[in-house]
Amino acid sequence: MRNFLKKYNHAVFILYFFIYLPCFLLLEKYVTDYTIIHCPIDSMIPFVEFFIIPYDLWFLYIATSYLFFFFASKKEFVRMASFLTIGMTLFLIISAVFPNGLPADFRPDLDALGRDNIFIDIVRILYGSDTSTNVFPSIHVFNSLGVHIAIHKTDKLPKWIKAASLILCILICMSTVFLKQHSIIDVIGGMVLALILYFPFYARKNKENESKICLE
Repeated sequence: MRNFLKKYNHAVFILYFFIYLPCFLLLEKYVTDYTIIHCPIDSMIPFVEFFIIPYDLWFLYIATSYLFFFFASKKEFVRMASFLTIGMTLFLIISAVFPNGLPADFRPDLDALGRDNIFIDIVRILYGSDTSTNVFPSIHVFNSLGVHIAIHKTDKLPKWIKAASLILCILICMSTVFLKQHSIIDVIGGMVLALILYFPFYARKNKENESKICLE
């Protein structure tokens, strides 16, 4: 039993979601006065309900990646999980200190679109369960980038999976604005946050590898 716990002690990172989710739900419930996040580009982006597919695939993308790295490489799992945990914690802090949200009329009136399909129905469920507050930076974007970076950096996956990950990552980022779930400002915020955390978690690793090659 002791050996089992020692081998899988990195599972502690998964427990973070039991902290993150209640905090996020509290912010969703009590943040009613917030700064509007919007820019002119947002009005130029059409609503496309088909993007609900990559948007919802995000949940499977994150969960599958956690499971893969958990069993494939403890070191890579800890690196990825630390990256995501710090980013999501910073998101909660930003949401608490700088309450933000989308304009009241940002999301389309689905009934007025004149389209009736399963994708509209799923978006309706999404709108009903997720408010338009606490949007900056986009966690959908940040987590997708964090997971893809981990997939791109590992040597335990074939190139076609890395290519598929890149495509899905891009589609997920696009889905956030085409579904009117986020402003382009939120997307940029998620990218900037991922870029900031990339340097301490992944850029240093590249430099260490380069140093080893030079020494050899």
